[in-house]
Amino acid sequence: MPDPKQRDVFLRLRSATPITGYLALTIHIRPANTSDAALILRFITELAVYEKAEHEVVATVKDIEASLFSASSSAKSLICEMNGEPVGFCVYFFSYSTWLGKQGLYLEDLYVSPQSRGSGAGKQMLRHLARIACETGCGRFEWSVLDWNEPAIGFYESIGASAQSEWVRYRLAGDALTAFAEGAN
Repeated sequence: MPDPKQRDVFLRLRSATPITGYLALTIHIRPANTSDAALILRFITELAVYEKAEHEVVATVKDIEASLFSASSSAKSLICEMNGEPVGFCVYFFSYSTWLGKQGLYLEDLYVSPQSRGSGAGKQMLRHLARIACETGCGRFEWSVLDWNEPAIGFYESIGASAQSEWVRYRLAGDALTAFAEGAN
């Protein structure tokens, strides 16, 4: 098998036909379905481990099924497959920009397994989401990245995305959310 660090790897996005001397890869992005719930939870956990936040994952397969695949779900998920094997996922939802007067697409999570990074899988998922954003009339496509995740930051900048450093993100969660909702603060 050719060394992937050399230009001996030929990436084909639509055909699995091998070319002599090259490794042909097929990347396929598809909507996730209920039978993917355990896979999605596994990818979520792997992402949390990478982000040093594994202890924060409390979701169960049943939670994923209910939150992503119920009739009232506002979030959607995609599965990325390479040569028929799942290698990543993303979760997104539609937001709204008052300034633009249009909806936006917000990417909650994008994950590609370590052995498949650099294959084009992440870029294809982002491109797929960008197409969804354009096709549905979104005025923007946004996501967050941890400030120490230099590989992701470099990747996002390479596709033309720009950091929005003038905004600070806030979160109410768990007991703080409950306390505030009940009027404690």
